[in-house]
Amino acid sequence: MTGTPSALDGLDPLLVAPKRLAIMAVLATSTTTDFAFLRGHLRVSDSDLSKQAAALEAAGYITIAKTGHGRGSATAYKATKLGRHAYRQHRATLHNLLNG
Repeated sequence: MTGTPSALDGLDPLLVAPKRLAIMAVLATSTTTDFAFLRGHLRVSDSDLSKQAAALEAAGYITIAKTGHGRGSATAYKATKLGRHAYRQHRATLHNLLNG
């Protein structure tokens, strides 16, 4: 049946990946979050967090702000309006699927 809406229509392919979904879950409830907090909270490596965050940034779901250089540098992440909307829609779809 073509054109028939599916219960899966609201799932965002980018957020199906658990690590990216977890990043958005944290960022959707905060104003900004720093690299160390996010890495520790998700228990991922530096390179894995950077890779997953880069995919979200490329989609326009988050912004990444880097300040300073070397040991004094800091990285902050923030969900965009588009990212918050995508996360809410994805979450609502998951909720509907799981609760019938």
